[in-house]
Amino acid sequence: MGKLWVIIKREYLERVRSKWFIFMTIFGPVFFAVVMVLPGYLTVRGMRNTQVASIHILDATGTGLGQRVADRMLAQRATGPFANLPGAEQAPAIPSIVQNLAPEALAQAESVTTQLVMRKDALGYLVLDSATLSAHKARYAGRNASSLAQMNLIETAVRQSIMAARLQDAGISAARADSLTRVRVDMTTERIDEKGRGGSGLVSAIFGFVIAFLLYMMIMLYGQNVLRGVLEEKMTRVAEVVMASVKPDTLLAGKILGVGAVGLTQQIIWFGSAAVLGTYGAMMGKAMGAPGMQNVSMPTISLPLLFALIFFFLFGYVLYSSLFAAVGAMVGSQEEAQQAAQPVVLLLVASILLVQPIMFNPTGTLAVVMSIIPFTAPVIMPLRMSATQVPPLEIAASLAGVALACWGAIWVSARIYRVGLLMTGKRPSLKELMRWIRYA
Repeated sequence: MGKLWVIIKREYLERVRSKWFIFMTIFGPVFFAVVMVLPGYLTVRGMRNTQVASIHILDATGTGLGQRVADRMLAQRATGPFANLPGAEQAPAIPSIVQNLAPEALAQAESVTTQLVMRKDALGYLVLDSATLSAHKARYAGRNASSLAQMNLIETAVRQSIMAARLQDAGISAARADSLTRVRVDMTTERIDEKGRGGSGLVSAIFGFVIAFLLYMMIMLYGQNVLRGVLEEKMTRVAEVVMASVKPDTLLAGKILGVGAVGLTQQIIWFGSAAVLGTYGAMMGKAMGAPGMQNVSMPTISLPLLFALIFFFLFGYVLYSSLFAAVGAMVGSQEEAQQAAQPVVLLLVASILLVQPIMFNPTGTLAVVMSIIPFTAPVIMPLRMSATQVPPLEIAASLAGVALACWGAIWVSARIYRVGLLMTGKRPSLKELMRWIRYA
């Protein structure tokens, strides 16, 4: 036991004292905050400065629908969800150019306007014809046609204008029809489980994604640290000296636990930083009047959830680091290690690829199955627990499955480690690995 503690202490202190660990621990939360905040800021800025109101509208309906659409797009800039956010001054809105045309003149007008767009004298043009009123079809062509946000604004303006025209045809005044079609709903979501109301549903989903991503990153990074450590000791012949006084099983256990303690330390610091940044981020969003932020509250982490997250991280880390250690003992170079580790990496990558569909339906069959399978459970089950209420029986079954897989991985890896750490030459075949496991 004393030798095991010495190895754990050495592995822990060697990594914690490194400049890279200190740098990543301090600036890691800052990096993730920038990654999460910067895209949203750029999106808001782009939505505020969009010139989607300034397009050519070719109206061949004969009903004045084009002018309605032009007025609607101008109004969207003044009343949209990002209109009141502070920041850069909003670009001046340029009214759209509306051309009322006869149906037979539409083709010629399209050809002329296409040339304007090609010469960058116009941003794009919207075509409204008889199909717009009868079949609700409209056509747009322009240099911003690939902008999903701007196309959504144009589509909304057309849809609301058609609705207003129909209401006016039904005998409702133009002002009344306009007020009826400009309704914008700001809907907030709130979780309810067996314990009652559980905070914002959107924030819980984002929190679950962050938890899953952090667990994935920590398991991947520190599992591969074990691989590199084993490979380095094997290539520098340090293992031959160490194994003269320490059993291979003790050396493997000490390396896994020591590196795991480093990961757990960084994880705790990151979670604490994420909680502080998230709380202040929500407060800043409310102070700025950001849409949807007024009723947002940060999710609370209950003690059972905290312990479950720790256990899933530890079990997942031990499972994958054991497999990575076995890979490091099998190979003799960094190039071979990258190739041999690919099956283990793919097992872990499969879990992060399933995060998005499981976030959309955390109680579905796919979510339940993937949270029970030991190789995906360390990432998927914490995601589900953060997003929704998971039955205790499923949590217990998932933990038991991961723990059993850990025991199996340690048993197999220890036998490969005993033989492979002192072996040199080419990488063993599958048949040779089975012989190592059998006779070790």
